[in-house]
Amino acid sequence: MMSINETNGEMRQALRGKIALVTGGSRGIGRAIALKLASLGADVAICGRDAAKLKETESQLREQGARTAAVIADVTKAAEITRLVEQVQTELGPIGLLVNNAGLGIFGPVHEKSEEEWDRLVDTNLKSVFLVSRAVIPGMIERGGGDVINISSLAGKSVFAGGGIYCASKWGLQGLSGCMAEELRDHGIRVSTVCPGSVATEFSGRGPKDASKVLKPEDVAHAVAMIATQGEQSFLSEVHLRPVRRG
Repeated sequence: MMSINETNGEMRQALRGKIALVTGGSRGIGRAIALKLASLGADVAICGRDAAKLKETESQLREQGARTAAVIADVTKAAEITRLVEQVQTELGPIGLLVNNAGLGIFGPVHEKSEEEWDRLVDTNLKSVFLVSRAVIPGMIERGGGDVINISSLAGKSVFAGGGIYCASKWGLQGLSGCMAEELRDHGIRVSTVCPGSVATEFSGRGPKDASKVLKPEDVAHAVAMIATQGEQSFLSEVHLRPVRRG
């Protein structure tokens, strides 16, 4: 029987040799995911649009001993994604784990929202997943395996007043993810979604929450790690993540 120390040591090596890319990885949920993957031995690339936050998170990743790349990129633009993926593969190697985390929240009645708000939210929450996945998946197919983990939301499973365009983006993400999973599983590629409830971050939400009744970014990171470290023969396709206490 393995000791606790041996088990912990094994977990710290669970993703050794794996190269991960986390979009929106400079803050909040993305930062927590990047740090968690690094703690499991992965080399981690992050992207975002805030240079200072990227540098801060990159330093934290290096402190954990991970090789890392921090790239300024707008994941709603195909040309910037091409540059991002090329830079990550040059600096770190082939991407075997993609976490599509970049997201935005805009809330309020649909009839009060502008076309610009619709485009900005849907491009960030849905189009970016299509674009980044499209850039990374061919390499995974060529190598015969990989993991794509999309950070969705329980708003992709339910509706609420003021959530029209946000829910639309997350329901769309659920559909996109499910179809990708069916298309790619015969290539040894797993596509999974994590659907959290409210999380305590800088994310633009629907108002203040009782801190005891919301999730932490580390809770979402734990779910991602669970998916990333599952056995090769299994496929954990969707995780619903709720706080213990109702808000």
